[in-house]
Amino acid sequence: MQLPPQQVAVLEASSADEPRRIADLAAETERPPETVTGAAFELADAGLVDVVEETQEDVELTDEGREYAEDGLPEVRLYEAALELGADDTPVSMGEVIGASGLDGPQVDIALSNYARKGYGDIDGGDLAADSDADPDEDAEAAALESLAAGGSVEDADALDQLERRDLVAVRERTVRSVLLTDAGVTELMAGVEAADEVGQLTPEMLTSGEWRDAAFADYNVEADAGEYQPGKVHVLRQAAERVKEVLIGMGFQEMAGPHVDADFYINDCLFMPQDHPARNHWDRFALSEPEQIDDLPADLVDRVERAHREGVGQDGDGYHSPWDEDFARALALRGHTTSLTARYLSGVAGEDVEPPARYFSVEKAYRNDTLDATHLLEFFQIEGWVMADDLSVRDLMGTFREFYSQFGITDLEFKPTYNPYTEPSFELFGRHPETGELIEIGNSGIFRPEMLEPLGVEADVMAWGLALERLLMLVTGFEDIRDVHGTLCDLEFLRDAEVVY
Repeated sequence: MQLPPQQVAVLEASSADEPRRIADLAAETERPPETVTGAAFELADAGLVDVVEETQEDVELTDEGREYAEDGLPEVRLYEAALELGADDTPVSMGEVIGASGLDGPQVDIALSNYARKGYGDIDGGDLAADSDADPDEDAEAAALESLAAGGSVEDADALDQLERRDLVAVRERTVRSVLLTDAGVTELMAGVEAADEVGQLTPEMLTSGEWRDAAFADYNVEADAGEYQPGKVHVLRQAAERVKEVLIGMGFQEMAGPHVDADFYINDCLFMPQDHPARNHWDRFALSEPEQIDDLPADLVDRVERAHREGVGQDGDGYHSPWDEDFARALALRGHTTSLTARYLSGVAGEDVEPPARYFSVEKAYRNDTLDATHLLEFFQIEGWVMADDLSVRDLMGTFREFYSQFGITDLEFKPTYNPYTEPSFELFGRHPETGELIEIGNSGIFRPEMLEPLGVEADVMAWGLALERLLMLVTGFEDIRDVHGTLCDLEFLRDAEVVY
């Protein structure tokens, strides 16, 4: 029997007693694994071998897991510090134990959340007690980390599951193929198998010389596994952003543009946001150190905005009666919302001569020092929009939202009154998640107050909004965690397969 050389090599290296892995056959035959895999499937089609597939799990420590394998789990370090301070006899101040443990940042919360769960002791009223009978050497999770760090395996499924939940290990499945000789394969080997002089690839030289006429070409197995290649594609968020732009332009809006780094004056002061507002402290914003301040601000605009803050606007205006400092207004920071663009356009600083009726929008990034969770990141895309006209009402605003979201198949909207320093009336928007059925907040809106508009020189009504692009995408595609589309934890399979359907 004559076979292609690679098939002969695989057939002769295979065993009828136990399956041999593709990797082992590749090493023995000195051929690439993909060549061996193709030959194995071709032999399987001929009934000479069986290709056996099994799924195996590979467990790998994450960076955090490697750190804990070297330094110890945070809860173990907390327990050991508690013992040194005598917390097994008398409870000790939790702050004192944390300080002695050397833990800081997120490790403190991790240690506290696992301390009682593992039976190391109790935490009550700010004091921490240690159980003298607890034994860190019997901590299954610590033992599993140590084993993996040493290149070993983990037999305790519960410990491995807990480590995976804590993102200390990454568990990945892979398919392992093995080859087993069939009775027919053994028979052919005993009868004698020869390597056929076959050509696997047609070359220009063969065409030129005419050698191809007498060559014996190898058959192609079109059902054999091929390499998986992932082409580049437009990110789903960018797809959604482009679609939003198409919709708003179709509704008669013009697009705004402006700096990501801006003065607090445009980010907050022009919006009648008091300078002592909690959202303006250094914990909630990303301030710049170099340069620290903007150079130029229109003096007359600064005077009008300061006067609105101190005295209010109109006969009934009263202002905030709180400190207002121009140096603070000049401070540069990453914009916490894209309403800074709106302030620039309404005041004329952006160079646009805006007269009613006018409609503007932007789909740009904003930056906030938020706590990371399923619906919040440090940066996000905001759909900013506003309409300037006479005699605008809340009904106009609601109608605009219903028209906009209907373009994405979203009709179940709910509105909830809220408070904003720069709009009155104000309300939040909610949409129903297609998978969970829960209402999620998707935006904030309102009609700008006179205290904001008059210093900017605007005499007409202006209704405005800030909508979250990521949450719009949640309602369109059904994903539940914003981290699936952003950052290092993103779901690559979702990003490759998802489409913005509308």
